[in-house]
Amino acid sequence: MESLRSQGKHRKYGAAGLSILMLTSILLAACSETGSTGKDGVNTPNADPAKSTATYPMNTKETLTSWEGLNNNAITFYQNLAETPFGKQLVKETGVDVKYIHPNDQQLKEQFNLMIVSEKLPDVIEYDWTGRSSGSYPGGPEKAINDKVILELNDLIDKYAPNLKKKLQEDKELDKMIKTDSGKYYVFPMIRNPSGLVFRGPIIRKDWLDELKLPLPETIDDWEKTLIAFRDKKGAKAPLSVTYVNGNFEIRDAFIGAFHTSNSFYLDDAGKVKYGPVDPQYKDFLTLFRKWYAEGLFDKDFALTDGKVLDTKMLGGQTGATVSLLSGGMGKWMDAMKTKDPKFNLVGSPYPVLQKGEKPFTGQRDFKYNPGPSKAVSATTKNPELAVRWLDYAYSTKGSLLFNFGVEGESYVMKDGNPAYTAQIVKNEKYSLQQMVAQFTKPNGPYEADERRNWNTFPQQDEAVKIWSNTDAAKHTIPAFLTPTAEESKELGKIINDVSNYKEEMFAKFIMGKEPLENYGKYVEQIKKLGIDRAVVIYQNSLDRYNKR
Repeated sequence: MESLRSQGKHRKYGAAGLSILMLTSILLAACSETGSTGKDGVNTPNADPAKSTATYPMNTKETLTSWEGLNNNAITFYQNLAETPFGKQLVKETGVDVKYIHPNDQQLKEQFNLMIVSEKLPDVIEYDWTGRSSGSYPGGPEKAINDKVILELNDLIDKYAPNLKKKLQEDKELDKMIKTDSGKYYVFPMIRNPSGLVFRGPIIRKDWLDELKLPLPETIDDWEKTLIAFRDKKGAKAPLSVTYVNGNFEIRDAFIGAFHTSNSFYLDDAGKVKYGPVDPQYKDFLTLFRKWYAEGLFDKDFALTDGKVLDTKMLGGQTGATVSLLSGGMGKWMDAMKTKDPKFNLVGSPYPVLQKGEKPFTGQRDFKYNPGPSKAVSATTKNPELAVRWLDYAYSTKGSLLFNFGVEGESYVMKDGNPAYTAQIVKNEKYSLQQMVAQFTKPNGPYEADERRNWNTFPQQDEAVKIWSNTDAAKHTIPAFLTPTAEESKELGKIINDVSNYKEEMFAKFIMGKEPLENYGKYVEQIKKLGIDRAVVIYQNSLDRYNKR
């Protein structure tokens, strides 16, 4: 990723790029003149809502380009967002034609990197800019702005995004999340609703548990007995399986958390930043999964299991337990089997602990700002005002209805003042609710998720959220939107890249038995040589600054 940054530094800008830089300078000067700079030299939204409000649909012949993923359920019907009922309605309501560029979901990081170095940037880019992992922009948003990849949005939001600006003025927690320590707004955020913070966890075949007269597993020992029964009595070839794509082991902190550590950076009980994969207790997790792998309890082909392969294993009876999403996993699989095998039943299972009665050390609990589906405006856009006005529509009342519920009269109707999905969405005989919704809405993207929407189609999903919520994840999860300084980012980018590559390589070797666990100390020593202690210090400094914003 260092090469990306270097190429970013040396990007040659054409006339359009220079125009944007000039415009930015003018806007910054204007900001200073109007006194919108805070007491610490930090730009904050003005006290009054933006004076400039857009009228939709806008009267323009200009077009935009947007680089963003296409929802996997939408792909069932369309190859491009512009072809969907949602895409067409968005053009109708905003007046802006948009050409969408969709990266391959399995090659997202690689295609993003190619786009950045190509110097051919679209107007807006939906990506994780936080720099929090190898799958986000290296160095984070401050670096992306300094690299002239994306624009600082302070003045653009002030002038052309009254709807987002109003939300930031009303929600100081959100406001803190989507700007850098120096006060630079860098993204139009995906805002989760309160009920959407927990959506991933352990999932298990309840019909198998009932048939084998087994309880819902709580401890690691419970899980081992259950997986042995799935292997021996149900013939499961991969009793426990998860996806493993682009270095992302989607078990996340399940099972690992039982040992009071994490698969990445986390906060200890004192609120200090730690890196889990070098903790002594991380070796205990590796020991367990190496044993399970050797005994055929954990998927022998875990390193080759992507989403489609896991679908096949879950639906084909090869796998009885996994860690996955509420809708994209549990709901999708139950929908697929409801007519083929009415007995097929999945439930959410508690995050495993070592001792019965313990509260799980961690689990999945996200923040209201979801960095991945949020959009930044590229530094080379020819029309930043149009891009910002177009993005701001999603936060308006009418735009929110479109993004959350789709097209009125087709995908939803108003009942007693509240939107309700139509029968063709919730009772479609051929397609799942998620598949239908994905055609008419944008399941994830830069807008605020409406509290009134519920995409759960089974009561097991509602119950799973309650079970998965019972963890100490809020205490031990490091905020995803810390923003290191430019100098810190320069260091951090190289460290994280080197550490992640080495850690993932060794992770697979330890689990598969290709590396003796006696070498765990040497592995930790090597990660320290790669600079992990410095990375922890940088994250701690970033966290301290974040807490002071």
